[in-house]
Amino acid sequence: MVRPGDSGSIPGAAIASSRLDDLLIEAVFSVGAHLGAVYVLDPGDGLLNMEASVGVPVATAKAWARLRTSDPAPVALAVRERRLLWLGDRVALARAFPAAALALPYHFGLAAVPLCADGAAWGALILGWPTGGESELPRRLRDVIDDVGARMGQLLQQAHARGQPVAPHPQPRVLDPVRAHPPGPYAGLTAISCLSSLPEGYCHLDGHGQVTLVTAAAAELLACRPSEMLGRRFCKALPWLDDPVHEDGYRSAIISHRPTAFTARRPDGRLLSFHCYPSLPGVTLRITPADDHGPVAEDAGDRTGVTGLHDLLQLATALARATTAQDVVALVADRVLPACEAQAMAILTWDSGRMRVVAARGYGPEDLESFNGRPVGLVAQGDEAAPAFYGSEDELRAAHPEAGPTGGMNAWTMLPLVALGRSIGMCLLAWDRPHEFGAEERAMLSAIGGLVTQAFERAWLYDHKHQLAQSLQSSLLPKDLPAFPGLEVAARYVPLTPGMDIGGDFYDLIRLDDCLAGAVIGDVQGHDMTAAALMGQARTAIRAHAAAGTSPGEVLARTNRLLTAQTPERFTSCLYVAFDLRRRVALLASAGHLPPVLGLPCGSAEIIDPASGLLLGIDPDAEYATTTVNVPPGATLALYTDGLVEVPGGDLNDGISALAARFAPAPGHSLDDLADDLIAAAGEEERRTDDSALLLLRSAAPPDGV
Repeated sequence: MVRPGDSGSIPGAAIASSRLDDLLIEAVFSVGAHLGAVYVLDPGDGLLNMEASVGVPVATAKAWARLRTSDPAPVALAVRERRLLWLGDRVALARAFPAAALALPYHFGLAAVPLCADGAAWGALILGWPTGGESELPRRLRDVIDDVGARMGQLLQQAHARGQPVAPHPQPRVLDPVRAHPPGPYAGLTAISCLSSLPEGYCHLDGHGQVTLVTAAAAELLACRPSEMLGRRFCKALPWLDDPVHEDGYRSAIISHRPTAFTARRPDGRLLSFHCYPSLPGVTLRITPADDHGPVAEDAGDRTGVTGLHDLLQLATALARATTAQDVVALVADRVLPACEAQAMAILTWDSGRMRVVAARGYGPEDLESFNGRPVGLVAQGDEAAPAFYGSEDELRAAHPEAGPTGGMNAWTMLPLVALGRSIGMCLLAWDRPHEFGAEERAMLSAIGGLVTQAFERAWLYDHKHQLAQSLQSSLLPKDLPAFPGLEVAARYVPLTPGMDIGGDFYDLIRLDDCLAGAVIGDVQGHDMTAAALMGQARTAIRAHAAAGTSPGEVLARTNRLLTAQTPERFTSCLYVAFDLRRRVALLASAGHLPPVLGLPCGSAEIIDPASGLLLGIDPDAEYATTTVNVPPGATLALYTDGLVEVPGGDLNDGISALAARFAPAPGHSLDDLADDLIAAAGEEERRTDDSALLLLRSAAPPDGV
């Protein structure tokens, strides 16, 4: 360690980093913690970088080395809210931070405190203790943490003010307090001498997992020379121990600061027992021969636990990708139910104070009917809803005398679903036999409940926005198109994905008189509420100006002036067609929109390329020319947006040409069928690159009396 009096030519940042190390070690020992880490905040990008740690396994330190202040992690929340955060045990961690609890499924309490100075946060300190389940951090420990945290904050702030801020290393450093403050030159020899006199084998691993001590008995049991182990990571020196099960036993001992044990078989088949005793830093291994009576039950059990954790981490990843409430329901049914070895599940939501079954598995129709319409119990009320566990029917009815039929189930877990701070439902897991919920299982189920409620909240908000989008979209697009003598019409709109139902594509058909139809198609930039509002403004403006009897070019010019004034940062492509059914001509004006395609009765099709002006919303003085096109009887005019012709990586002009090549509407071919065929030909949903709007107009026989 660098001392202030020994700084010499060492840069100020290095001195500050060394002092930070000393303060971290002081914090860990002063409060009786067994692990700690200090983070430095980069104020520019809101990134917390772990500068150093004590008692944290190297792999764990790397996994948590960088966090954003917006991340769902204790240290990030402490910095965001500028307060000390205390989590007394893994159940508290699971309820507040389910993803973190699944990644660190060990017994320990946790405190996180921001390092503040001059009203700003400069980093964070995190400390861990062997769990005692305390609901509050003792005042004495809080005062010590506040004092050390304040000194750390001042140190970081002053280093920054001098222009020499502490810059975290590429990888967090794992400190060794023993090496930093060595007890004496003969301490190691004394330890080896004492341990070598014992019949068991002993090894000590430091905070990096490297072997620092190995007795002769241990070397003999491990069938390896001490020189081949010292200074190397234990699992690398002995490849047959390089297994997630054994790694988890070592990591659990360090993080929970509790002894752990596992068995492993040497390559020659001999079974050994490993007992891990944590110290600060590192862990001491006691190695003895194990009874060998067939299968390694302890090892298999450990492996099952690790496999279960792996399954739950996969569940967390899958839930993070879930979009709708039905996605969440399917994942709970397919993954949570078998992982918990439960026999039934139900997702219940609240509707006007009563239960409604969204989905279920393992319950019969009569059982589900008993849920529907039942008043929501107190267990589901309040912002602080917590998981509830009932190991038998007696326990359930003692807590909820109003509970109805149990459907043959005899144990339950109720995991609350919360959105926007209020209870919106419950995930119910049920077992067909009485079930004892131990601390490990309660913590894991609490973590699952936290993951499910986070996913369900996202899905619930998504579904509500989706419903709003559908309502808004249906109100902005015409519900029915007007009928004209001598004109057949078909229209389609297909969003890019279910999540993009507020699109910018629009179409319209306007009755100007019995023989004059105004057809509109356009594409507003963006897929959000602003795009939807602009789409509504464009449709309304075009209708108003078209009804005034102006030419198509003038309709677009007036609409452009309005949109430029109201929403100058968004642009709109638009094609307006005044279709004169009496004269069989179409008057077209385009504001940067794709050219229409005219399908002739003979079976060929041609691309109509009218003079095109600027997109609407760019230049208020832009002008738009009007082009006249003859439309013979039986001809079909196709107006469309780019989603119908765009191909990922392809040229847009090639897409338009491909549309014209396959656009051969026969006189007797239904326009609705033709529209469906064109939409289908545009590709499956996952291949689309944009919304698609399509408006087909076919000139039929002349109206009677014309």
